[in-house]
Amino acid sequence: MSRPTHPKKPMFSSPRFLGRSLGVTALALLACVTIRADVALAPLFRDGAVLQREKPLPIWGTAAPGESVAVKFHAQAATAVAGADGRWRVTLAPEPASAQPAVLIVSGTNVVWVRDVLVGDVWLCSGQSNMEFRLAQGSEGKQEIAAANHPLLRHFKIPHTVADAPAASCVGEWQTCTPETAGEFTAVGFFFARDLQQKLNVPIGLIGCNWGGTQIESWMSDAALQADPAARIIFERWQEVLRTYPDKLATHKGGLEKWEQEQAAAKAAGKPFTRRRPATPEGPGSRWQPSGMYNAMVAPLMPAALRGVLWYQGEANGSRAAEYRTLFPGLIRQWRADFGQGDLPFYFVQLANFERKVDKTDQEWAFLREAQAVALALPATGMAVTIDVGNPGNIHPTDKKSVGERLARHAQAQLFGEKIETDGPVFAGARAEGAALRVSFTHADGLQLKPAVQTLPAFELAGADGKFHPATAVVEGRTLLVTASGVSQPAAVRYAWRNSPFACLFNSAGLPASPFRSDE
Repeated sequence: MSRPTHPKKPMFSSPRFLGRSLGVTALALLACVTIRADVALAPLFRDGAVLQREKPLPIWGTAAPGESVAVKFHAQAATAVAGADGRWRVTLAPEPASAQPAVLIVSGTNVVWVRDVLVGDVWLCSGQSNMEFRLAQGSEGKQEIAAANHPLLRHFKIPHTVADAPAASCVGEWQTCTPETAGEFTAVGFFFARDLQQKLNVPIGLIGCNWGGTQIESWMSDAALQADPAARIIFERWQEVLRTYPDKLATHKGGLEKWEQEQAAAKAAGKPFTRRRPATPEGPGSRWQPSGMYNAMVAPLMPAALRGVLWYQGEANGSRAAEYRTLFPGLIRQWRADFGQGDLPFYFVQLANFERKVDKTDQEWAFLREAQAVALALPATGMAVTIDVGNPGNIHPTDKKSVGERLARHAQAQLFGEKIETDGPVFAGARAEGAALRVSFTHADGLQLKPAVQTLPAFELAGADGKFHPATAVVEGRTLLVTASGVSQPAAVRYAWRNSPFACLFNSAGLPASPFRSDE
């Protein structure tokens, strides 16, 4: 942590104590304003920080109203005066990448030294549990952690927090990647950053701003939600959650008591007890609160200079694809506007294959994947298709290496000019040829069908009646010829249009095709 010259700390300064004793807003304020109103820095400016290279560099924090604040970094110096609300901000000129540890010095009535500061690329890693998924949980975690000596790769994890209004600050600290720390890094972010770092040879900072089981509306500002067509139903759902919470909480307490009694009885009898602890119902201040995480976990990061955003979310919105079609592009536009860096690169993960037993249609996630892809119409976006690396029985695929590396391809190509394939085959169109449909693609060099054991057909055809039938496909150059028994005049084709489909279509880069359909 940064070291002020005045070491006095307010009473009860433990974050754990404060988290129990104070509201979120009060905790956020105390995180950056001491009793003496000393000069303090925003949360990202801590020992071991990575600052964004080659962009104007905002540095901000708090001080006593009217206090003059001086900032020094490398050869640069800037001053600001804290406003009536105690906030101050300077913007330094763009800095080149530097792996040489430096000191950021901020002076007012006290002096704050932020040590071991590097300059490189900073990526915001957000979403729900598959982004939060730790390196230690992955299929290659053990060997990766053992070799994780990457002093130029660093991670800042933001604790789970909800707020009713945009917070001024949050808590967290930078961790340098070592075998002792790497296991707690976001696995997707780790593989993304390691892949890029090996090619770019610059420091990379990852900001872990994620929370399992969260819906996209919790990551959006209130203004962005109010502007979305789905706003009314979103707020109605939340009001219903609040209305039913007391009864659900009472039921939960009874179930929890019974669970604890059964657990104790099994332990006393020396018997195994595997039943999961009953989940606490969502309610006031929970992760389902619209705008809750945006206020508490994203807003305090603004206006940090970033290279871009990595996003892995959608599972919690799996049954509401129609809403996601507008919410997701809305989130991207809103975050870009709030961070104020133009079309900030935004690379995201399309949902992997997973058997959703709660979905009788077996197609909800197919429509959600399609809704995710709508965001590709926005500039500076990229989508990592993962339809081939999921675990049908587990919503958390353990192969995060493929995911991170596929995201890195978009950064390599879009930001750094590398001539590399970024996508698997992308559906471009279908036209009738007698009793077949000829399906064409972009990104189709080396188009191939990989044989595998299948329980459901990868391809389906429908005639004018809209009823789909199992189909077969043959590769012909950069196209497929798709036919189906009983469909003499095909009108529509679908591929991998299931929650956990058989995925067999790839290109020569080994990248899978995204599920697609030609009908609407």
